[in-house]
Amino acid sequence: MRVMKYPVAECGEPLVNLEQATAESGVHVEFSRKPHALGMPRLHLLRQGQIRGFLQAAAEMNCCGWIMRVEDGYRNRIMQKFIGCQSAIFDAILQVVIREFGGKTPTPEHMFKRTLTLVAQIPKTGTHMSGSAIDISVLDQATGLEIERGAPYLEISELTPMDSPFISPVARKNRLEITDIMRRAGFIEYPYEFWHYSSGDAYECVLSGQSTPALYGAVDWKPDTGKTESIPEPNCPLNSLDEIKAEIEASLLRIKGKNNDIDASISVTKIQKVMNSQTQG
Repeated sequence: MRVMKYPVAECGEPLVNLEQATAESGVHVEFSRKPHALGMPRLHLLRQGQIRGFLQAAAEMNCCGWIMRVEDGYRNRIMQKFIGCQSAIFDAILQVVIREFGGKTPTPEHMFKRTLTLVAQIPKTGTHMSGSAIDISVLDQATGLEIERGAPYLEISELTPMDSPFISPVARKNRLEITDIMRRAGFIEYPYEFWHYSSGDAYECVLSGQSTPALYGAVDWKPDTGKTESIPEPNCPLNSLDEIKAEIEASLLRIKGKNNDIDASISVTKIQKVMNSQTQG
């Protein structure tokens, strides 16, 4: 709510392609090729004023024997609208809420608020929509494997908060070291996702206690020019309550189907054990 109210004085900086910036710098960075929401390609973009800090962080990771992998960057309205409705993400959030509610199904209003924490349903709170945030994984330079952070990207569980008490000492140490590197480069961590960092937006201002307006707000991006235009109504939700209600109903059917499959698998296993014992007898 504090972010929703925080003033933004959009500076109008263009978005810059991180892959091109990295190639020109010689810093070793990897980029996710996984399809985005609705199968759309990922947009590895940040604001022009963030490129120096991005390259600084990536270079420092190289010096530590690590490689930054950019999982996600700028998201347009369609990407942001549908990413939280992907079955794996929505189902995971809904199952946690149902457990917290003692088995009861939450209202669309409640699910909207819960998904808002992990996947911004409002452009003003979506730092990916302002082109000021990146989601990252970190790889071991020698093996190419992810270093231990408690879980891989995109984890939706009690392990997701940056300061989760359920991760190992090694994972906590790595999260802190990565965050220190990102902070030295001018990026601030998001407390509720261990992979998310941003700068120059309302979240950074609120989390760091600033009082001056944020530089970067939610924007539409023009691919042909790289220019940005402020979204006219950044506080308007991308998903209606009717759409959230429909997602809840679809998710409940998916969850029920998975549970039935598990129950059926357990039943088959029990029958096989009985038959084996009778045969041996």
